[in-house]
Order: sequence, then structure tokens, then C-alpha cells
Amino acid sequence: MRSKLFLLAAAVGALVSSAGAWDYEGHQAVNDLALASLPTNFPPFVLAPEARVRIEYLAGEADRWRNETSVRNGTGLALGHASGPDHYLDLEDITLYGLTPDKLPPLRYDFVADIVKARAAHPEVFPAIDPARDSDHTRELSGFLPWAMTEYYEKLQSGFSTLAALEKAGGTPEEITNARANIVYVMGVMGHFVGDASQPLHTTKHFNGWVGENTNHYTTEHTFHQWIDGGFFRKTGGIDVKKLSANVHPAKKISESSDPNGIFQTSVNFLVANNGLVEPLYQLDKSGKLSNQGAAGAEGRAFLEAQLVKSGQLLGDLWLTAWQTAPEDTYLERELQQRAAPAAGPK
Repeated sequence: MRSKLFLLAAAVGALVSSAGAWDYEGHQAVNDLALASLPTNFPPFVLAPEARVRIEYLAGEADRWRNETSVRNGTGLALGHASGPDHYLDLEDITLYGLTPDKLPPLRYDFVADIVKARAAHPEVFPAIDPARDSDHTRELSGFLPWAMTEYYEKLQSGFSTLAALEKAGGTPEEITNARANIVYVMGVMGHFVGDASQPLHTTKHFNGWVGENTNHYTTEHTFHQWIDGGFFRKTGGIDVKKLSANVHPAKKISESSDPNGIFQTSVNFLVANNGLVEPLYQLDKSGKLSNQGAAGAEGRAFLEAQLVKSGQLLGDLWLTAWQTAPEDTYLERELQQRAAPAAGPK
């Protein structure tokens, strides 16, 4: 039964997901690798076969939200505007705002304010924006990926807090079932953004062919992003998740999580590290090591597989940390106790 559900999820995902970081198969692999890292004492409802299939399917949800075709047709602009920038962060841009990776504000709209102030103060340093290519009004933004990762982490913490309160203080079976379903949903969607973060092209203005000065003569083809996302894997035998699982170690608590901004900085550091792989990725392409011809792409495959493993590992660590550090929801516990009190008293 599980294999049938898996095939159905894969087919539906392939049909409706649009281009992002990693195609559906890659994002699903990240979620699968994260699941493989979880300890056996993780909440069992997450490890149940039906939940695993759901988490696999939800790996593609964020790309389905920003379906490119609907945006081009003049619909879906609000959703593209709201969710599109969550998939990337062009790290070259932050210097234009007078920021460095370690000085990025942990709150999303504080960063937006920094962008607005910098553009107002020094408009001459920013490239002109073609309105015809900015229908969803995101060209002035540099992306919000580490903020999206942090926000989903906190949503997951909230979900575990709610579930714990319901189980402790008299939640109904229906409430507990719904709380568990919410956790599975957030885990699955969250995995998409952590997966995006390991795709080097989602950390740079060179996201789809090299732009600007190009002394090393890297590719400028606008098919490069699509090739890295999934075209290469499709042409070279797909992704062997079982094989990659051997490279995943058991999930562990993120030590920086005790700092109020620790998860945000962990997310930023992850992007910075993968941004350092942008040129090596272009170099692999230039030297023919991302080819689908015979054994020529072996080195390129190893590079891309390692990136999937990195995201799967971080995702598992984030899931585990959110579970272990979820604060007690004393407010909900009191509300549940008050709800139960009249039933226990005299009629």
C-alpha cells in the first residue's frame, strides 16, 4: 500500500510542481534523507508509513504555490509575490545594503526596511528593473530564504507545543489528530526551503547562467539552473535515496538553538557555505563534469548528491531540535483545564 501511495505522490508532484531548487525528485529525496536521520523515539505518528508518504509529497508544495505558468498568465501574482522570494537569497546583494552575513537582521521585515532605506539613500548603485519582467514586484528584493527556514522551524516548535498541551491537559482525540496532522504538514513544507538552501544557485545572482563580467567564460545559458535542479539527474539514472542514506548520521540537537537567533544564524551560515560552491559548480560545468555522456558526469553527480545529503542532514537536525526545544504552552494548558472543570463539578 505504501509503495502505491509513494508512486501516486511522485506522479502528482511531477505533474504540478514548477521549477525551483531541485526538482520534485530532489526535494523528496531531501525529506526522505531527513526522515532516515530521525531517532526511533521520535514521535511515532511522524514515522508511520502514511505520514512519511505525506511528508514526501509536501516536499514539492512550495513550488506548486508559485506555479510559473499562472504568473505569466496574469494570475497568481499575489502568491508569487508573497512566496517566491522565500526560495533564495542573493548574497551578493547584501553588501549593497551595508550588511554582512553575520549582521543580517533575524526578523524578515527589518531586512525589508534595510532594503528600502538603502535603495532610497543610494539608488544609483542598484541595477535598473525592467517592469515587464517584474509583474509580481519581487525584483527589488534579494530573497528571504533564511527567514523562511527560521519561521518554519518556529512553526514546528509551536506545533509540538500545542500537541504536548493537548495530550497533557485533556485535548479531545479529534484535536490531537489535527495537531499531529499540522506537524506533519509543517515538517513536509519546511523541508522544501531547507532543500533550496543547499542548491548553490539559490544563493547568488548567477542563478541561471553567469551574469556580468565573465573572465572565466562560465556558461551564460538560461537552461543551467534547470539542468542542476533535476535535468542532470533525470538523464543519468535518477537519485538513489537508499544509497545516499548511508551518508546521513543520526539527527542531533543544534547547539546554537539555545541562542534566540541561533537557528537564524545557522540557516544563514548554511547558505554562505553553499554560496562558496557557486564557482566550483560552474567550473564543473565548464570542464564537462556535469555531462550526461558516459562516466563524464561522475564528479558532478557526487557534488550534487552531497548537496542533497547536506540538506537532509540539516533538516533532520532542525526537526529534532524543534521537537526537543518546543516550549510548554501553559496558556493552552490552562484553557483546557478550565474547559474540563465544569464537567467535573456539580450539575
